[in-house]
Amino acid sequence: MIETINTILPYITGLWTLPWILVGYIFTIILSKIFGTSKVDFVMKKISLVLLFVFIPLLLFRIFLDVDFGENEIKFSLICFLIISFMYFISFIYAKINVNKMKIKEENKRNYIKTLLTNQGRSSAFVGGAMLAISEWQIPAAIYMSIGAIFLFAIIPYILAHLHNKEKSTKVQALPWYLRLFPWYLLLFAFSSIALHGSTRIYLADLGDFGIFFKFITALTIPAALYYVGASINPNDLKKGEIKKLFNIKSKKNLNHWLWVRHIFFITIFIIPFFTFSIFIILLKLNLISTEWFAVIIINSILPITSTNMFLVPYGINKRVTALSVSWSTIICVPIVVLLITNFKTYL
Repeated sequence: MIETINTILPYITGLWTLPWILVGYIFTIILSKIFGTSKVDFVMKKISLVLLFVFIPLLLFRIFLDVDFGENEIKFSLICFLIISFMYFISFIYAKINVNKMKIKEENKRNYIKTLLTNQGRSSAFVGGAMLAISEWQIPAAIYMSIGAIFLFAIIPYILAHLHNKEKSTKVQALPWYLRLFPWYLLLFAFSSIALHGSTRIYLADLGDFGIFFKFITALTIPAALYYVGASINPNDLKKGEIKKLFNIKSKKNLNHWLWVRHIFFITIFIIPFFTFSIFIILLKLNLISTEWFAVIIINSILPITSTNMFLVPYGINKRVTALSVSWSTIICVPIVVLLITNFKTYL
């Protein structure tokens, strides 16, 4: 059995995991025609929770078990915190500039700002999880994912709740309890692994056959997560008419929600990656950061928007804009991420 696992492992790690996005997309179309879209979506939501609360934490535990968490890892954690803060800050400034040019009601202006701000929450667990399949990137990618989860499920919801409570007399608790728990649950696995390694000096290789089996089980996380990414792409969004609406090609009227989507699309695809690349290519050339840090930071800057932002709609986030932003950023960003992972892995 161990020999079989060792034979399979190379094919569920590294660049071999990327085709699972296409597999997920094709199989979901087939399954939807057989069982219906609603049943397939229901099952996929349950699978996503299993991935989030079982497989991803165990994968982080396995990665950090082989890490001597020291000065470099602490530095990168601080850099991640600053980068993600910078992304949200740029998004807020961009929203403020745009909203002053828009002839909409004051309440809609507030909703516009909150919607743009919220939709900087990226899919670092599922799409970004592909980087965990590259052995050289595992540690910085795992750190970035952990810090990103704190922003996505703790800091941003807290800010939105504060803003909402100032605007409305009724208090709202939008995120389910299990998603509010998730970042701290994830960090528990990471810290437990770091503490176990630090106190015992144990490595995964020291666990013998169990270590190989544990590596195999956790390695399945990446193909499964990428399958889920492919499954989440809606074929209806690829229609010619929808593409015209996004890019405003020969559009007879400029619908407000599509204008908001275009703004989110522009900052996600162009502005944030441009600023991030401009800063970190200089640091790379000056040898102030490693190629592994550079790759993880740049790829994370262009990840698609996470669907978990939909949970934050009760805080005054535009539901239709968020749904369209999630769909279109996934369609556009996933191929870019695949291209970047392939090229960075080959040439950096």
